[in-house]
Amino acid sequence: MRIETDSMGKMELPDDALYGASTQRAVLNFPISGHKMPPPFIRACGLLKEACSQANHQLGRLDAHKAEAINKAAREIYEGEHVNQFPVDVFQTGSGTSTNMNVNEVIANRCSQIAGQPLGSKTPVHPNDDCNLGQSSNDTMPTVLHLSVALALRDNLRPALQKLHKELDEKAKDFGKIVKTGRTHLMDATPLTLGQEFSGYAAQVSKGISRVNKAIAALEELAIGGTAVGTGINGHPKFASKVISLLNLETGLNFREADNHFEAQAARDDCVEVAGQLMSIAAGLTKIASDIRLLGSGPRCGIGELQLPATQPGSSIMPGKVNPVMSEMLIQVCLYTTGQCQTVAACGRDGHFELNVTIPLIAYSLHESISCLAHGAETFANRCVTGIEANQDNIQHFLNESLMLVTALNPHIGYDTAAKVAKKALAEGKTLREVVLEEKLMSAKEVDKALNPESMI
Repeated sequence: MRIETDSMGKMELPDDALYGASTQRAVLNFPISGHKMPPPFIRACGLLKEACSQANHQLGRLDAHKAEAINKAAREIYEGEHVNQFPVDVFQTGSGTSTNMNVNEVIANRCSQIAGQPLGSKTPVHPNDDCNLGQSSNDTMPTVLHLSVALALRDNLRPALQKLHKELDEKAKDFGKIVKTGRTHLMDATPLTLGQEFSGYAAQVSKGISRVNKAIAALEELAIGGTAVGTGINGHPKFASKVISLLNLETGLNFREADNHFEAQAARDDCVEVAGQLMSIAAGLTKIASDIRLLGSGPRCGIGELQLPATQPGSSIMPGKVNPVMSEMLIQVCLYTTGQCQTVAACGRDGHFELNVTIPLIAYSLHESISCLAHGAETFANRCVTGIEANQDNIQHFLNESLMLVTALNPHIGYDTAAKVAKKALAEGKTLREVVLEEKLMSAKEVDKALNPESMI
């Protein structure tokens, strides 16, 4: 063990820890859940600290030696190194100050390590005076929140949805000529093709991709430069613009300085908006997964219009049973995501006065949602949608049995008469054609032409 000090005094911490006294206090103060801050959030902290260091050097506030040292250590964090040096629980100070200081201390101690100085010496770099120069947890943590979530949306969720869209679109094309019974209210309806049905699913995912893009756009304003309460105290007036230019150069995104720094720190409405987009995506994926599960139900006593890939045994007691586990997985992912996003919406209410104090939980919930949705959508695409086949015998059977083909008779015999035909066919176990001919309502040629399912799609 070694001894380090912070503004509150001495603190004992592990000899090999790159973090310092402030971090160790947080570890002792918050032994709550065991859930750490999301790794993408920590990596984005490294990226922001590097950009801040470069900006401070360009503005003449940080000498080249210190800036170079900070840049190297911060880049290591951004690239995913030192992951075990960030032990602070999600349920911590609501500003994320503990995580901000965790990152500052790791950078400072890493600079000491590289320079051959003792850990905790704060030489050549001080965690507050240098790593946090011109910054506050109150503007860095909201900035990292937007930065990390935008990157996760772009790099993880959007590609996963694009993969799912591709697979659904290909199935829509493959199934384009298969005419089947439509269903509304869970009841028989007029025909459509299986391809048309799948095109609807593909369109839902396409809209989900658009919602990801809208969510990224909602995060473009960054709070950096506002420091403690939005006034920018202790900051340079050009600091934010330089930092953001560096972030844009690194990420290829289009961040900009917040139009109003007081809103950017006091409220988290932009994150609530992102949560709403994620909930919409989750709702759409649930609908798709549920439909596919129901259309594949059976194999003999359900709808059974789809043959879903068999991925694992479905029962520990019923031999040969295979279940729609990929649909069940995705539905659970979407339920979980919805709960996380409801949490974000509730967190958004806690922007009391000049600071929202639920930032760590918002970060955790959004990153958890994005990660699970991305993995769920991609897995569903690869392990379910790709291998779906149409059971054309069942599809044809249901199409032949459907009474809702009677809708096509409306222009010929009228709605009321057509309704009587459908009811008589159901009551007497006859086909629509048989009843129409018995009642001499149409000729055989006319009824065959009218009841041709392919003419109804």
